[in-house]
Amino acid sequence: MARAAFAMATRTARQVLHPAAVERIAAAVDIDPDVVLDGFDRADLADVELLITGWGCAPISADVLAAAPRLRAIVHTAGTVRNHVTEECWERGIVVSSAAAANAVPVAEYAVAMILLAGKRVPEIARWFRAERVQQDWNALFPEAGNYRATVGLLGASLIGRRVADLLRPFDLEVLLHDPYVADTEVRGLGAEPVGLDEVFARSGVVSLHAPLLRETTGMVDARLLTLMRDGATLLNTARGGLVDHAALEREVLSGRLRAVLDVTTPEPLPAGSPLWDCDGVLITPHVAGSKGNELRRLADAAADEVERWAAGRPFAHPVRRELLPLTA
Repeated sequence: MARAAFAMATRTARQVLHPAAVERIAAAVDIDPDVVLDGFDRADLADVELLITGWGCAPISADVLAAAPRLRAIVHTAGTVRNHVTEECWERGIVVSSAAAANAVPVAEYAVAMILLAGKRVPEIARWFRAERVQQDWNALFPEAGNYRATVGLLGASLIGRRVADLLRPFDLEVLLHDPYVADTEVRGLGAEPVGLDEVFARSGVVSLHAPLLRETTGMVDARLLTLMRDGATLLNTARGGLVDHAALEREVLSGRLRAVLDVTTPEPLPAGSPLWDCDGVLITPHVAGSKGNELRRLADAAADEVERWAAGRPFAHPVRRELLPLTA
């Protein structure tokens, strides 16, 4: 059996590594289930061939690799590997797997839920109802509310963006999608209409962001794009706060022209004095779209699947490609 070790923050291990998944992993590789490396100082890595990593894993630097001459695979129990898989790992030829696809599931579910709630104007109606505490003619007050043949725009055909498109198929919605790296035929295969960047903002009642935060995408949702959005439209961000020019967004939502649902912000959390906290047109959640609570079990199960595949000599089902890192989260 190949020797393996867990490497992640102790709290991560307690929350993510549920007993059934650990049992599966221990049946496939030689691992001490009670030992979690929350750092590599003084760790005995001489015989380790596989690291099972998670949130809080220390960078696997050249020094760590020198202490782990047999290391040849990394299975990550979360999404991005940017914070711990170094260039030296790729140069050695270490194969890497990530649970990004598993973590995409709850994010997409959150996005779809918020798209539908925003389309029906539930946040505004709920606030109004709580303040007035009397029945109203909601059709008269919100004549544009509803999701029948409404237009939803997706920015980015990431793992999450693709799953959102798929989950929206059963609804009577027109789905637009912009991603400059995906062919129009592929976008149509996702059940969406391929459109340009300006068009996805101009036509949509809800725009949902699913692009990675890269140098090229930082601040891309700027004042110009927000100005293109029609009155009463909603910006939904479950991706990264840095995609949005927050000063420009503040101006639009404080004026009452636009609405926003923000699970991510920059900084995170927002300063206590940010006007977005008290803006009636903004719903802010504390980065909870990703795996939470019992959804963390999915991450451990996905890692156990990959460990079993690797131990059996099969390729990973969800490999991380070095050449695609510049285009992914």
